Formats: sequence, C-alpha cells, structure tokens
Amino acid sequence: MKVHEYQAKEILRQFHVATPAGRVAFSPDEAVRVAENLGGSLWVVKAQIHAGGRGKGGGVKVAKSLDEVREKADAMLGMRLVTHQTGPEGRIVKRLLIEEGIDIARELYVGVTLDRASSRNVVMASTEGGVEIEKVAAETPEKIIKEFVDRSIGFQPYQARAVAFGLGLSGDAFKNAVKFLLALYRAYQEMDCSLAEINPLVITRDGRVLALDAKINFDDNAVDRHPDVLTLRDLDEEDPLEVEASKSNLNYIKLDGNVGCMVNGAGLAMGTMDIIKLAGGQPANFLDVGGGASAETVESGFKIILADPNVRAVLINIFGGIVRCDRVASGVVEAAKKVDVQVPIVVRLAGTNADLAGDILRESGLNFLVAGSLKEAAEKVTQAIA
Repeated sequence: MKVHEYQAKEILRQFHVATPAGRVAFSPDEAVRVAENLGGSLWVVKAQIHAGGRGKGGGVKVAKSLDEVREKADAMLGMRLVTHQTGPEGRIVKRLLIEEGIDIARELYVGVTLDRASSRNVVMASTEGGVEIEKVAAETPEKIIKEFVDRSIGFQPYQARAVAFGLGLSGDAFKNAVKFLLALYRAYQEMDCSLAEINPLVITRDGRVLALDAKINFDDNAVDRHPDVLTLRDLDEEDPLEVEASKSNLNYIKLDGNVGCMVNGAGLAMGTMDIIKLAGGQPANFLDVGGGASAETVESGFKIILADPNVRAVLINIFGGIVRCDRVASGVVEAAKKVDVQVPIVVRLAGTNADLAGDILRESGLNFLVAGSLKEAAEKVTQAIA
C-alpha cells in the first residue's frame, strides 16, 4: 500500500524524523492560507500523486510570493501530470503539498528496505541525492553505502554513524544525520513498511538534516495492524480494476497484454504468465483467485478480467489441491453463464478429479477449450488470438 508524500511526512514526524514544515491543500485558496500560516517569503508547491519524477513533469514549483502560490496551485490542480512512473496516461492532480522553502547545501539519498538475498533489512545511502537509486546502482554502484541490520538487535547507532561518515558529513550535520537515520529506521520497523525512501535527503547551510521528499510503502500483509494507515488509502491513485479485485479478496495486477489469466496460487500465476510469453502471447494481468477458487471468486475474476478492453482470450489454470477440480469446473461453468463472455476461454485443470472436471466443461454446452497440460493451454490461448 502506498501513501502520498504529505501523509508519509506526517507519519515520519511522529517518529521525530525531521521534515520541512508544510500542509496539504485541495484548492488555490487553501494553498495560499497554508503559505500564509507557514510564513516566510519562499514556498514550494508540490503535486501529490503516487509516482516519482514529479519535478521533471512540472509537478514541483517554487513560489516567491503569495500571488505566485495561488497561480501555481491553480495551474497544478486538475492537471494531468505525466512522469516516467505514471506512463503516458499520467495522473490527475487533486491535492498539493505546500512547504516552506529550504536553504539547501547538499542533496543526499537514504532508504530502508528488505534485502531479499540476505533476508535482512538494509539501510542504503548515497551522495547522489535527487537521482533514482536504480540509476545510481547501474552506473555508479560504488556510491551506494549499505548497512545490513541484524534483526535480533536492530539498527545500531554505530551503523548510523558509519552511514553518516560514508556520506562525508561532519559537525552538526553529522550528529543530526545519525539521529535522522535512527528515527527513520524506527519508523520503518514499527509501521511495518516495505520501503521508506528519502530522496532527496537535504543538508541545510545551518547543518539541519531534512526529508525534502518522502516515499513510504506499507507491507500489505501487515497493514491490518495499522487501521490508521488504512484510512490514508487514496483509491483515485490506484487502478480501478485492482480496487475492485481487492473488494473480492483477489490478488490482481493489470498488465499490458491481451491474454487474461485466472490462476490459483501466486507461484502458479507467475509460471502461467511465463509460459504464455514463451508461447508468443502477452499476459494481460496477474490474477490469483486463492486456494478455494469458488464459483463466486471465479465469477468475480471473470468480471475483472473482461473489464479490460485489451483482453482477447482468457486462460484459466487451476491446480485442484485444496479444492477438487470438479468443483472448480462447476464454478467456471456457472460463472461463465452469468458473465457475458465474448472471448475464447482455455481451461486447464490439474489435480483431484481432473478427468471429471474435463467432462463437466465439455458437456456444459459452452465453448471452452480444454487443455491437458500448461504447455498445451498456452499454445491454445495464443492460437485463439492469432
């Protein structure tokens, strides 16, 4: 689960992570009021969408007067902001963050995430602030500092000092950076985050260390432990089909292909998408209907898949382990009768009562293409759209 920058900063401040003063605004008038309350003579108007690269797309502007705050807020609200992360369709800006202007001396990068190779959390930092960390890793990996965390003792002060030294900090900036890093890791750990990224982390000319930008993602498997975080979810920033799938407890991710996939089990879903690619097709989605694969979940899956206008065929690949294949087949037939299906459907069922399931599909009176193996299923579904 993702949240907006202003929401991330509100959470970080609860853990004493230093950020610029600022507040969200939903209209030009509100933006001006926020700027007036902040005081000073320099403000930053920042579009709030769930995507990076906003500055390059025109979503971050500096204002030197209240009139400029109003002017830039008016131009930004309602604009379609296109960045390298939104795709060409972009995102409509519906809210802004108005922040105090900062006297920046240096821009750095710091992030906390899980390193899956070592099964440990890692604190990463770099002197290349404002640059995507993926680009730094690809072009200048030696500029990335990493401190792996022993989960039995957590992130230690000596590790925070090592990161601050590695960034070339000294004096007040060094002391403040150590405090910042320890607070950031505590926020990441206690809020069950999957990512806490500050890019850029800025050092001011008077030695302050501030999160000029902030990105926090939460572990979906743990978000129920934080009901206050659930209230921060912005459905306008999520794919409508993914939102609909979540209501039915389906794991759905929209892709760019034309073969709809309905599978039970994440690993099997990944394998199904791979073999579709090998057969010459393009998966239109990842959809895991779960171990039960009942008639209700299959029907919901059909509706979500077919709501994508790019889908020209559907491949159903179910392994009958927790649930019998004949029950799945009956659910598929029932769901297909309720949903107006106008594209070819290839079904491959394996496991308990798979033979009986095949008979149910063939005798249903519906135009199913039944496959005996995953390879055959992938070949049939790609041939169906050729």
